[in-house]
Amino acid sequence: MQIDFHHGVTYVVARLAGFDAGDADIIAHSAQYVDDATNKGEIWFDNGMLYERIASAHKMLDYNNMQMLSNHRVWLPFHFLPGNSNEAKPESPPSLDAGSFAQRCVCRPNSAPAKELMRSVIERQARSYALYRLGIAAHVFVDTWAHQGFVGFESELNIARNLKADNDHHHEQSFADKALALFGINWDKTVQGLVGAVLPLGHGSVLSYPDRPYLKWSYENASGATVLRDNPADFAEAAAELFQWFCRYRDYPVHGEQVLDKLYPLPPQWGKLVQSLSDITDEDPDVRHVHWMDMARDGTFGFHEAVDYLESGVGSWKEMALGTEDDINDNEDDKLPLPPGFHKSHWKLFHDGLQAHRFYVLHEMLPDYGILSS
Repeated sequence: MQIDFHHGVTYVVARLAGFDAGDADIIAHSAQYVDDATNKGEIWFDNGMLYERIASAHKMLDYNNMQMLSNHRVWLPFHFLPGNSNEAKPESPPSLDAGSFAQRCVCRPNSAPAKELMRSVIERQARSYALYRLGIAAHVFVDTWAHQGFVGFESELNIARNLKADNDHHHEQSFADKALALFGINWDKTVQGLVGAVLPLGHGSVLSYPDRPYLKWSYENASGATVLRDNPADFAEAAAELFQWFCRYRDYPVHGEQVLDKLYPLPPQWGKLVQSLSDITDEDPDVRHVHWMDMARDGTFGFHEAVDYLESGVGSWKEMALGTEDDINDNEDDKLPLPPGFHKSHWKLFHDGLQAHRFYVLHEMLPDYGILSS
């Protein structure tokens, strides 16, 4: 999914679930920032302190950059959560061969690991970074719909051929030209399969098709089966399930574990949200995002709020936390003064949440399914 869903839709869903504007902003910003936190390394301060951050993404849209698509410690916990073959959590971790391991790592919508991830965030919400981790988990959770059928490391399971879009004639007409510019070769069924074989990580061989809410499309998977995808329906289901988890998060401090299986009625504005997933069809995700921000301001969903997302620069989480727009990384020889509000800054709490999320997924949750990737 892209910024229109990870930030725009997530913000609207959080508000409809009862979060106030400030908390919804943190949740939605964190959900999108998962795709933008591409730097890792130590930040050194001149009082001797340091803060180490991890990356939750590479610039995956740069599909011709093979080097940046290699870190499955990024893709698996943050973008392609293993679906355990759509099976429930086992009583004890199974012993998996290579084929079974890969199959169980294929991302599946609303899988047992995805639900367990959301429960863990709810149960651990006393942490200072809890809302940030909720946004991070929300990103991973909804991506199980968009990224279903693909795996977050190099695998032949990710090979796809005969890509077709049913309701995007503009993209169909220009796709070959874009592929020619990107790969330097003409794009047809045979070549697409070759590219998939060279770039078998995630959904690289189907480009951004899984991530655009309005698209209906199909492809031939590695087994030769035709897979039909209906993004509007999938994204609407993802939003509805996310709404349930947001409601449970809010109710848990008062009512405890009994809310973890509770079903909440969708609000009256829900039909407009679902319709917008199909109606906003611009190929540019930033343009689609503007539509969602406009609806947040104009009262479409029952509130009038000027909310936006700033990845970098003056006023961004990073600039406010570190006091500089410079790209600071491993700066032991050029230390920064420690800003007075750093410890409670959005940027630090987000990165605390990233580390907590990755540790939980790779070291606590997935090993119980027999999946080791740490």
